Amino acid sequence: MKKYLTEFIGTFFLVLTIGLAVASGSPLAPLAIGSALMVLVYMGGHVSGAHYNPAVTIAIVALGKMERADVLPYIGAQIVGAFAAAATSFLIVGSTFAPAPAAEAPMLAVLLVEFLFTFMLVLVIMNVAVAKATEGNGFYGLAIGFTVTAAAFAGGGISGGAFNPAVGIGPIVMNALAGDGGFADLWIYLVAPIAGGLAAMLVFNIQEAEKEAAYA
Repeated sequence: MKKYLTEFIGTFFLVLTIGLAVASGSPLAPLAIGSALMVLVYMGGHVSGAHYNPAVTIAIVALGKMERADVLPYIGAQIVGAFAAAATSFLIVGSTFAPAPAAEAPMLAVLLVEFLFTFMLVLVIMNVAVAKATEGNGFYGLAIGFTVTAAAFAGGGISGGAFNPAVGIGPIVMNALAGDGGFADLWIYLVAPIAGGLAAMLVFNIQEAEKEAAYA
């Protein structure tokens, strides 16, 4: 239960930070979001692995680094946490928020941004928090948080900057329930991030195989 609670809390505060930072209109919102993820990873890394992202969970289980029985509870906790955060943000600021592609952005560009930056995020996570070579390091939270900061600054204005299915599902559902939008964009934030995470898992497997071959 403590793992699922940690995933709920971590995802809740990540998405709440996104909602309030976006509402503030600050150009430094990506820095706030990345900083929040960094401290939340340090908070929960030793308890649940601090996924806070279904794309991460799916990639980690595909890698064989977590129990399959934990997958649905992890993803459930993440989605419920994201929705609760979106609802809380609505209560605080009186308006909803949801990721959405830029109006002028071609769909291929949107999908590529979500795919590539989720790929980068998951590959960083695996190399700093899963790889044996970096086991016990103290920089994993910093690396993960700044990856999201860079992704949000670079790609957020194109794709909406979710890089996380929970960040898509929770706010989009809340937005629809409030009558402010629909579900037309939801598939983007499911398909592209999950594909990016799985691609990162495949590359990480190659990296690990190369390391083992080098030491053989």
